[in-house]
Amino acid sequence: MPPGVANFGIGTLEAMAEPLLYYVRHGQTAWNAEGRLQGHLDSELTAAGRAHADRSAGVLRDLIARDGRKLEDFDYVASPLGRAQTTMQRLRAVLGLDPERYRLDARLAEVSYGQWDGFTFPELQLREQEGLTARERDKWNFAPPEGESYADLLARVSAWHETVVRDSVVVAHGGTARALMVHLKITVPEKAPAAVVDQGVVYLFAPGRIARYG
Repeated sequence: MPPGVANFGIGTLEAMAEPLLYYVRHGQTAWNAEGRLQGHLDSELTAAGRAHADRSAGVLRDLIARDGRKLEDFDYVASPLGRAQTTMQRLRAVLGLDPERYRLDARLAEVSYGQWDGFTFPELQLREQEGLTARERDKWNFAPPEGESYADLLARVSAWHETVVRDSVVVAHGGTARALMVHLKITVPEKAPAAVVDQGVVYLFAPGRIARYG
């Protein structure tokens, strides 16, 4: 296996006809650094987060050039949350593309933690111990008060993926990536919530397989 590449999956690795997705998680934010749940709330990219976006752009440029493609061959779509938009804009600027020329799709937004948004897990342990215990029993189907479960997230991510007709560059979130892994049969719901989705790298998604570059 080439350096910098990892494949994980329960599905087949043969070539697929469906569009490829070059997937980038947004760069580190202030709340990421503090260990806070963000969900549908937002915080600014840190200096490290801006470097993550720039690094992902370099990896993406190399991958696309390796395959003999042009940057303009791809659709570019992002979650509407600010941290994803800022990452997409930096990525496109580094690539020499118009930072503003990309699409938004609300179905790519991070899973909502509802009333838990903005809290750290140590803070929640002081006020939501029963909920945290229920979450530990079934992370895939548990939804915080006024929030979403991963099962809910899968429904909207799957609906988005069914509309994809072109190879695409996607900037979104860790939770969104985990739902996509289940939709593409790369992993199963019981394992997906524990999947690590790094910042500053590029994931190549196809049905039944995923590769990590960077």
